[in-house]
Amino acid sequence: MEGSGGPGGDVRAGQLNAAIANEIGKLTADFTGRGSERSRAFITGDVVVCLLENGATRGEQNIAAAGRADVVRLGRDILQRAMEDQLVAAVERLTGRKVRTFLSGSSTPGESAVEVFVLEPDRRGRRHWRGWLTGRPVALASGLSRV
Repeated sequence: MEGSGGPGGDVRAGQLNAAIANEIGKLTADFTGRGSERSRAFITGDVVVCLLENGATRGEQNIAAAGRADVVRLGRDILQRAMEDQLVAAVERLTGRKVRTFLSGSSTPGESAVEVFVLEPDRRGRRHWRGWLTGRPVALASGLSRV
């Protein structure tokens, strides 16, 4: 399960989480017109989670303040589905793995969102993550990896 990191294979061990968080954050900003103040990605086994915090636009904040947070959430849900193909492609490119399932959600006022990608098992049927630079297995505790 080696990540390609793109055409140059430039993602090294310890950088994949940051690369995913940056790419998902950038794609979200391109779609919404405003990026999140903080984005983090975590990988455990076959699951990639990206948390985007404090990303509501001024318009979304005003709509939520007017008592229509439900409209903000619906709009965010629509945007997340519109971005799905690009988000999935980015995770597949960076991890070198096919995404089996994509899940997405946002908080009611739209200030935070989570993108979850469930990856296909690696070709060898192993469930551990491998280092992208060395190809050696990275030990995973029951918590999230910090590869």
